[in-house]
Amino acid sequence: MNVKDYIDTIVKDAKNASRVMATVSSSAKNAALEQIAHNLLNCKTTLMSENEKDIKAAEKEGLSSAMIDRLRLTDSRIEDMAKGIREVINLADPVGELMEERIRPNGLQIQKVRVPIGVIIIIYESRPNVTADAASLCLKTGNATILRGGKESIHSNIAIYRQISSALEKVGLDKKAIQVIETIDRKAVDYLLKADEYVDLVIPRGGEGLIRNVVENSTIPVIKHYKGVCHIYVDEFANLNMAKDVCLNAKIQRPGTCNAMETMLVHEKIAKTFLPDISRSMSDAGVELRGCEKSRKILPDIKAATEEDWSTEYLEKILSVKIVSSIEEALNHISVYGSSHSDAIITEDKPNAKKFTDEVDSAAVYVNASTRFTDGYEFGMGAEIGISTDKLHARGPMGLKELTSYKYIVHGNGQIRS
Repeated sequence: MNVKDYIDTIVKDAKNASRVMATVSSSAKNAALEQIAHNLLNCKTTLMSENEKDIKAAEKEGLSSAMIDRLRLTDSRIEDMAKGIREVINLADPVGELMEERIRPNGLQIQKVRVPIGVIIIIYESRPNVTADAASLCLKTGNATILRGGKESIHSNIAIYRQISSALEKVGLDKKAIQVIETIDRKAVDYLLKADEYVDLVIPRGGEGLIRNVVENSTIPVIKHYKGVCHIYVDEFANLNMAKDVCLNAKIQRPGTCNAMETMLVHEKIAKTFLPDISRSMSDAGVELRGCEKSRKILPDIKAATEEDWSTEYLEKILSVKIVSSIEEALNHISVYGSSHSDAIITEDKPNAKKFTDEVDSAAVYVNASTRFTDGYEFGMGAEIGISTDKLHARGPMGLKELTSYKYIVHGNGQIRS
């Protein structure tokens, strides 16, 4: 295969498809989405069979259990993919929405209207459900999409794509509106990132290395879905039973996700009571604790945390623990080591809660709730394209509206500018 020619064909086809997709009706897009959901549910056996090839390869490569969990397709996860697509069907189509309207003194009628972005490349790792999630959101918003998953999920991604492509054809839409890069050759990404003549946006989802590579090499605008070094600060005024439940959920419910807690900050006034209790529960769940000097005086059997630990996204059952003397110290730690993803405070003190939400500069900031809720589905967006840690043009879970731009439509009756 000539990779450059292959990518040139992909991006040109996507550009052509994007012009058509921008004018497709909501009912036609919804029909395609329903057919995709139907196809996925009807082909569970095929999807899981192809996924098993990726699982065996991952085990052979020695990938962690958390990473293999992210990779695995199960009966229920395929059902969740279809459910997420049907959630998108039920959401309002933002394309064509009148955002603003004004009449100028000269009679010009100026309308600001939502439109598709155009052609979007999504580069992601591990989780094959992203193929379905990303495709459905981009389809609903009239965008053409080029999906490039990681080599570890290549069989799963292609299998899902086959069902998507078949659905588009069945309802009469251009199957080139959604394309998957079927080669694992790294040169494919290099060529994609330079296709600014045809592509409008790149969205990378994955580890730090992937994000940096895309940002440094792309000539196309990028929205970063960066790592999640998520914190929970257990304040001196916390309900400790609540704090225990929330921290356990944030760490162990699915440790391989970007919204899982990686560092737990504990106020020194409640540390002697809280840490032994939470430590036992974490240990029972298989979590390894790495602590600061103060926390190791209370928990002498845990490992010492290094400077690197405070900024590490483990995606594993590993948790950094630090005792702080004040909310100000907690805020400073998050400012220095956080990734602007999701951070939480557990407290019954309203001024401290407000101080935390005012001063933590992250995409999602929680009071008395788990960081695991930073998710498009949990936020009522249906499936999500990912969690943006940027501030422009989208932040946090990216749903339908975040996949649109806008244009001005101006109506006149012969006005000229003097």
